[in-house]
Amino acid sequence: MIGGAAIGAFLISNDFSGVKHTIKDVGKVFKGPKWKKQDYQDLLCLLSELLRVSRRSPVELEPHIETPSESSIFSEYPRIATDTETVNLICDTLRAGGMNYDDPHQVEEVLDKRIEGNDHHAMHSSHAMQTVADGLPALGIVAAVLGVIKTMGSIDQPPEILGKLIGGALVGTFLGVFLAYGFVGPFAAKIKSVIEDEAHFQSLIREVLVANLHQHPVNMCIEVGRQNTPSSMRPTYSELELALKGSRKDAA
Repeated sequence: MIGGAAIGAFLISNDFSGVKHTIKDVGKVFKGPKWKKQDYQDLLCLLSELLRVSRRSPVELEPHIETPSESSIFSEYPRIATDTETVNLICDTLRAGGMNYDDPHQVEEVLDKRIEGNDHHAMHSSHAMQTVADGLPALGIVAAVLGVIKTMGSIDQPPEILGKLIGGALVGTFLGVFLAYGFVGPFAAKIKSVIEDEAHFQSLIREVLVANLHQHPVNMCIEVGRQNTPSSMRPTYSELELALKGSRKDAA
């Protein structure tokens, strides 16, 4: 009864896309964040190549940001290229930066709002599961009350039968609290933690492209991104320099 009521409440309070999103995100509890250390290094290399092309010739950059699926630069980093939102975020920001904005802060503000919107959407599954976790203890109490009602209907029975009925009623409270704080709540917290870790990927894009909008040298823009990469995912300066040299040789 408790499980059925919790699932029913979850389905009623979320639309179909929200349910699919939540079910998909449950896998994050076991898989962890999508982006690994190599992906952060690849992202910095990708941004470096795009920025160098844009500084050399904005016309040469246009095919890469208009049709990224056919871009020779994006194709070098298939894991990033298959993430539609990441690719669109990079391309849209570079396109906006090339529109001769008088104030680069305008692009920065748009970028901030977009990333904030992405984060809000990504957190839906965590909030949905936390809502279920918050309601499970109350559902356990409801089950316990029903058990007590059933017990009162058998009040003329001997103590050994009443004890069994009362024990069954208390199991409802136990299960509600146990499922809330032992399973669903921790799942919601883990999903939130993983989503927050994944959000650093888009934040890195923001830092590099905003630095570019302010016309800092490309090397400095990439170093700003490296410094803002989470410590557990951050490549060392020498590792990144070696990877950047390799990408330049490939481009040549």
